[in-house]
Amino acid sequence: MKRRYYIGLFLLAGLVVLSLAALSGCGYSTHSSLDHRYQTIHVSPAYDASREIGLQAPLTNALTRKFINDGRLRVANRENADLLIELLIQDYQMRGLTTDERDEVTQFLMVIIAAVRVTDTHSGEVLWEEPIVSGETSFYTRASGISSDRLRGNVETFIMPLNAFPTEEENRAAAEALDQLASDIFYRTVEPW
Repeated sequence: MKRRYYIGLFLLAGLVVLSLAALSGCGYSTHSSLDHRYQTIHVSPAYDASREIGLQAPLTNALTRKFINDGRLRVANRENADLLIELLIQDYQMRGLTTDERDEVTQFLMVIIAAVRVTDTHSGEVLWEEPIVSGETSFYTRASGISSDRLRGNVETFIMPLNAFPTEEENRAAAEALDQLASDIFYRTVEPW
C-alpha cells in the first residue's frame, strides 16, 4: 500500500513538472528579437581600406543576400530603409599555420577584419557598432597535397567567385572568410541580444 502511494506521488510530481515545462516553453522562438518598427534595411557598399582589392563587393553582396533570403528585414534603397549598415574592411591577414620538411607553409590562416555600424535612419541613433568584427578560415596550399575543396555552409550561394588572389585556394578561403563575416553581421543585426 505504501509503495503504491509513493509511485502515485512520484507520477503526480512528474506530471506537474512536465506541465510546468510545457507551459513555460523552452525559450526558443522563430521570431526575431529585433524591434518591430524595423522592417527594411539598406547595406551600403563596403569601403575597403585593406591592402587587398576585390573584397568589398563580395562582402556587400553576401550580406545583402543573407537579408533577402531570411526575409525578416526587406532590403530597400537608402532613402526608404529603416536601418542602414555601413561596413569598413580594415585588414586582410594571412599567417602560416603548418610547414613541411622543407619549411614551406602548407596551411594558412586567413582573417578578414572589418568595422560595422548599424544606424536607425529615422532617428540617427546608432543601434550597434563594432570596431572589430572578423571572418576567418584556414586552407591548405597545393604543395601540401591536401585538398581545400571544402566550403562551409552556403558560401557558394552568398559569395560570388573571387579572382583577387593568385591561387584558387586563397580565393576560396577569402570567400569563406567573407561569408563568415557576413553571417556574423547578419545575425548580430536580426538577433540583437
